[in-house]
Amino acid sequence: MIRSLSVRPRARLAALLSPLLPALFVLASAGEAAAQNRIGVVDLQHSVMQTEDGIRAQATLKKVFDKRQQDLDAKQNDLQRAREDIERQARVLSREALQKRMEDWQRQMVELQTVFVDYNKELQKRQGELTAPIIKKMMMIINRVAKKQGFELIIDKQAAPYARPDLDLTEQVVQLYNSGGEADAEGGDAKGGDAKGGDAKGDKPEPKP
Repeated sequence: MIRSLSVRPRARLAALLSPLLPALFVLASAGEAAAQNRIGVVDLQHSVMQTEDGIRAQATLKKVFDKRQQDLDAKQNDLQRAREDIERQARVLSREALQKRMEDWQRQMVELQTVFVDYNKELQKRQGELTAPIIKKMMMIINRVAKKQGFELIIDKQAAPYARPDLDLTEQVVQLYNSGGEADAEGGDAKGGDAKGGDAKGDKPEPKP
């Protein structure tokens, strides 16, 4: 039986992000750290994939590599049928003819494996081209949130065995990204409230008549 060869864009994204995880650790200024020892988490892979740019990038990759996967599947099916045909004719073929057909089949299998490796390299390169600008912008937004909201440390959620839900800034940074990064990063925790847990900025009691 021939082992199935498949291209996996999502798995490649995780591999692409892994070397970037240490860069997600963001230190606020010394004054902020002394005033509030705050820690937050961001699911970097999820946040990148949930941005509007990330969704478009995934659609582009899927369109390109669905065709690649179809090509791989067709070549695998051809080789499987060829192998079964060789096995059926093994008793009637001469030793030389059988050896020649097996060598030809093995050569085609090596070629298919080479194509598979090339497809994966192409996927990794294309994915890097599409996601690098998204990751760069996301890191800038995370850094801005950390500084404005007084976080001493922001860590990738995948590296934390446990984190309280109120420490999760993922949805906040996704919203900031999709708004162009221009929204006020001072505005609150992961739930959207004020960073210090108080009333929203600018709220004032209505004057009495």
